[in-house]
Amino acid sequence: MQLGTRWAAGAEPPARLSPEFVAQVRAIEADLPPNEEGVAQWTLTWLEGRPVAELDTGVIVSVDHAGAVVVHHDDEDEFG
Repeated sequence: MQLGTRWAAGAEPPARLSPEFVAQVRAIEADLPPNEEGVAQWTLTWLEGRPVAELDTGVIVSVDHAGAVVVHHDDEDEFG
């Protein structure tokens, strides 16, 4: 795993992320309560060359082995 960066919800995400990935990040941010925007932080890491962004609220946006952008919560079993 490689550490990437952190940024505030509502701020510009790192340019290296795909448009599809950023669209999912923006969709999640759109559902945040107004008092969380700019306060909640995303943490970006890279796992096997694929981005994984976790919001302080526990929402995770990642790219699966097939290249699809997926969203889940840290208390969900992502392996089904």
